[in-house]
Amino acid sequence: MTDALETDLCVIGAGAAGLSVAAGASQMGARTVLVERGTMGGDCLNVGCVPSKALLAAAHAAQAVRTAGRFGVNGHEPEIDFSRVHDHVHGVIKAIAPMDSQERFEGLGVTVLRDHARFSGPETLQVGEATVRAKRFVIATGSVPAVPPIPGLDTVGFQTNETIFDGRVRPAHLVIIGGGPIGLEMAQAHRRLGCQVTVLERATVLPKDDPELAAFVRNALLREGVDIREGVDIKQVSRAGNGVEILLADAQGESRVTGTDLLVAAGRKPMLSDLGLDAAGIAHTPGGISVDRRLRTSNRRIFAMGDVVGGYQFTHVAGYHASVVIKNALFRIPSKVDYRALPWVTYTAPELAQVGLTEAAARERHGTIRVLRWSLHENDRAQAEGETEGEVKVITDRRGRIVGAGIAGAHAGELIHIWALAISQRMKIGAIANMIAPYPTLGEAGKRAAGSYYVPTLFSERTKRFVRLLLRLP
Repeated sequence: MTDALETDLCVIGAGAAGLSVAAGASQMGARTVLVERGTMGGDCLNVGCVPSKALLAAAHAAQAVRTAGRFGVNGHEPEIDFSRVHDHVHGVIKAIAPMDSQERFEGLGVTVLRDHARFSGPETLQVGEATVRAKRFVIATGSVPAVPPIPGLDTVGFQTNETIFDGRVRPAHLVIIGGGPIGLEMAQAHRRLGCQVTVLERATVLPKDDPELAAFVRNALLREGVDIREGVDIKQVSRAGNGVEILLADAQGESRVTGTDLLVAAGRKPMLSDLGLDAAGIAHTPGGISVDRRLRTSNRRIFAMGDVVGGYQFTHVAGYHASVVIKNALFRIPSKVDYRALPWVTYTAPELAQVGLTEAAARERHGTIRVLRWSLHENDRAQAEGETEGEVKVITDRRGRIVGAGIAGAHAGELIHIWALAISQRMKIGAIANMIAPYPTLGEAGKRAAGSYYVPTLFSERTKRFVRLLLRLP
C-alpha cells in the first residue's frame, strides 16, 4: 500500500486500549484504521495478564493438592510437569487470541495495517510505505519492561514478563528483582510449582498498597518459603557458572545471592521510541505522553491512552480510557478521566484488592476519618473453606461517606467490586450496612465492616438508657 489513506480515526497500537477504541469506533460508524507492528492483543494477552493468571491457576492447583489434607482429603506433594504447565498457559492465550485477531477486526470493518507507525507531521502518519491522514489519531502503544541501571545486568541473561512464560524447564532457583504485584505473583506461582524463589526489593514489597493489608500477602509468601529481602540495594550482577550471582548491600552490610534464573520485575516504561512525537507537536517526557483529563495531547487532533501516558498501568484502565476517548473523539462529549474509584488487585493468595484512598492517603486528604475492619476469621464461609487469612478494611470521612476500601483475602478481587461502586456513586456507609447479604458468603465480611461504623452509638450507655426507658412504657 503506497497511496494516501484517508480515514476518520487512526489507532496506533493493538493492545487492550487500542483494540477497545478501534472496535467501538468502527461499530459506531467511523472509518477506522488500526496500526500494529507486533502481535495483536498486546502485552495483556501475550505476555501480561492472561499468561500470568494462567500460571497462577496452575500454581493454585498444585497448592490445593499439597494442602488437601486439612479437609481430610489425601493431600501430598504434587508432581509438576513444567512443560505441561507451559502448554496450559499458551493454550489459554490461544483460546482468547481470536477475539483480538486481525481477522476479527477486519470483520468489524477496521482497516488493519501491520507495520511501524511514525508521525511525519501534525496531521499525517507514515505506516511503512502508506501515508495515513485522519481526523483524529489515538496513540495506544503501551509499555515495555523497565530495566534498572544495575552494574553487570546487561552482561547476564535475565528474563522479563515478555520471556518468563516461554520456559518449558522449571527454574531451580528464581531470583526476582522487584517486589511489586508482578514480582510477588511470579514469586508465589513459581514457589508453588516447586522452585526456590528469592525476591529482592529496594524498599518494601507492595509499596503502593495499604501496609496493613500488604502484610497478609508478605506473611503468606514467607510461610510458603519465598525468601523476601527488603531494603536491599543491588550493587552488582554477574555470572556464576550457568546461573547468576547478585551482590547486595543493606544496613547489615554486604551479602550475596546466587540463583539459576533471574527475573527483572521492576516496573514498566511507556513505549515512546521512534513515534515521531516531536514532528506531530506532541509533548512528552520519559514518563509518558502528556495529556489532559480528556486524554488529549498537546496536538488536539491526537489522543493518547493506556500505559503510554504513564500513571496507572492496568488493563482495566486501558478499557476505561477507551470509553473516554470515544466520547471525546466521536461524540464531542467533554468526558474526563476520574480515578477516584479506580480498583486494583494483586492476584497472590491471599489476594489484595484496593479502591479509592488508603488509610494514609485518606488521613492526608480528609483529616478526620473512620477506619472500619472485619477479619475473615470471623466469617463463616471463610471458616468452612479454610481461607480465614485476611480482612476487609473500609475508610470513611467524618460524615460516613466511603472514600476507600481494601481487602486482603481469598477472592478479594471479586469482593472489591461493590466498594468500587459505592465510591463511584459517593455512597455513605449505611448503604452497605443496610444491604441484605446472602449467608454464608465472603461478602458478609464487608457488610459486617460497614455495620461496625454504628457500634459505638448502638451499644453506648446512652442507647441502653434510652431502651430501658422505652421498655417501661406500657
